[in-house]
Amino acid sequence: MYSRTVKAQIRTFWPAQQDSGLLTDLYIDLERQYKQDVDHLPSLNNKDYADLYAERWKNIKEKFDHREIYTAPAAQEYLNAIVDEIVKANPLLKGRSFHCYFSRSYTPNAAYIGEGIILFDMGLFCQLHNESEAAFILCHEMAHYLLRHQENSMAGYVTTINSPEVQSRLRKIKGSEYNRNAQLATLEKGLSFDSRRHSRDHEAQADSMGVELMRHTGFDMHGALTTLQLLDGIDQNDFDTEAALRQTFDAKDYPFQQKWLHREAGLFAGHVEAPTAEMADSLKTHPSCPMRMKLLMPMVQSGPDGRGYVVDSAKFAALKETCRYEVIEYAYLSDEYTESLFRALQLLNERPGDEYLVGHIGRLLNGLYAAEKKHRLGKVAVLPSPDQPANYHLLLEFVQNLHVEELAGISYHFLKPWHPRLDGSPLFRSAYEESARIAQQ
Repeated sequence: MYSRTVKAQIRTFWPAQQDSGLLTDLYIDLERQYKQDVDHLPSLNNKDYADLYAERWKNIKEKFDHREIYTAPAAQEYLNAIVDEIVKANPLLKGRSFHCYFSRSYTPNAAYIGEGIILFDMGLFCQLHNESEAAFILCHEMAHYLLRHQENSMAGYVTTINSPEVQSRLRKIKGSEYNRNAQLATLEKGLSFDSRRHSRDHEAQADSMGVELMRHTGFDMHGALTTLQLLDGIDQNDFDTEAALRQTFDAKDYPFQQKWLHREAGLFAGHVEAPTAEMADSLKTHPSCPMRMKLLMPMVQSGPDGRGYVVDSAKFAALKETCRYEVIEYAYLSDEYTESLFRALQLLNERPGDEYLVGHIGRLLNGLYAAEKKHRLGKVAVLPSPDQPANYHLLLEFVQNLHVEELAGISYHFLKPWHPRLDGSPLFRSAYEESARIAQQ
């Protein structure tokens, strides 16, 4: 239970402002490159190629529409410094038109998404141990770019769907008297293509080339192995949600109620379709991470000694801290309130009294109240699902169990002990004043 006697750990984090002008300029340049690529597609089966490139461009455009790319100058300069270390050590990378950016996504992922763009999710960066791991991830994605895995896969897909065998099957299906739609669906499923994903062969090739790119740098090649080891268990989360909810929302004048944690049981409990975060071009794909580590071991062991840090260990540590907060903020801005709340509770559990986290959780509770009041809770809160991790599932049930007046009460009594101590924070003050207004209704 929080009280006025708890000493607040005042922190100075505030989300970075996005540089709209920079994003616009970058988007214009990329769109120009995309149009040039489309103009030079093969004439044979041109429409099929154009459709695939258009789908890939749609995915890239969404990154800009959702303001996912992180534009803080210090973070970009640091990322550029790591990239520069890799490029200057590998002549085959010099003069290549690729660009690396941080994504504000909480997913533990990195991806080459096309048109020379590599995105490094903050949700992955904040879990790394040192720069050598960041370097391997970048080298892995640069390898996808150099080996043209996406482009080659698209070409292979176009060749396949236009092959005599597939065209013959299509003609037979269209000539069928029964179940044409089902047969077409089965065929399409077998031939489905996603330019954002790679085959296991592509992943193995990118691992190998990534290590070779690292070999010429000053980074420790063992970072490739520790990265894969990290990824192998990255979905595991032992956060005790129930204990955190009880501690955080048990106020003297508004005690925690057991019914808030009521679990639905039975055949129709939960929601059968669990939402899934995009894991495009995920580093954690088949073959398994242990198998990939085994394949890389001889290459790593034969390599030169390197260092865990080449650019700046202090900047690395500071950026990891920033990433932990920025993914919480971006989930909120993306109307993923329950994801943002889950991550904020985890961090608050480590840092009681953090002024951003206290204010942000109050803001989230007020937002959930407003959504529930308008019968739009489903727009910002994920429904419980048996496919969700157990500790996240419990949070989802907690949110769904609350009546609108309970959301108001929890928010106000959660924030009240920190007033006026945290009133110097605009985020806290705004959340507290809103919760007080709601509580008086």
